[in-house]
Amino acid sequence: MAKIYHVDLNDDERTVLLELIKKGKPSARKVTRARILLLADEGKRDTQISAALHTGIATVERTRRRLVEGGLAKALNEQPRRGGQRKLDGKQEAFLVALTCSTPPAGHKRWTMQMLADKLVSLEMMDEISDETVRRTLKKTNSSPG
Repeated sequence: MAKIYHVDLNDDERTVLLELIKKGKPSARKVTRARILLLADEGKRDTQISAALHTGIATVERTRRRLVEGGLAKALNEQPRRGGQRKLDGKQEAFLVALTCSTPPAGHKRWTMQMLADKLVSLEMMDEISDETVRRTLKKTNSSPG
């Protein structure tokens, strides 16, 4: 099958890639992408590149496509990721930290993550929240229920 995305590097691009590989500072993914592009420029097939670099064929194809469609910088670098939506806003986080510092319910020495989550729901701060979200929030704010 003929390749849609042909890699034809100019001298400057080739020099940038070779320097990137030699430095040893960039991420492993970036180095792998640089090697993919250099091998593709030498005329190697995707299957040969994939086998030589121990990577998937889809990675080779995607790297070729990014170079052709967006240039060298887009082919080498990660695209930003959105990340997940925040479960708690600032006010809710502050309330959780204050709740954590308060006296635990009668019969308990300290708050548990599940007790904190249940309390937030019972106070109608939110419809639902997991103990894991409570743990991550407290870890992020350097707070603990003990």
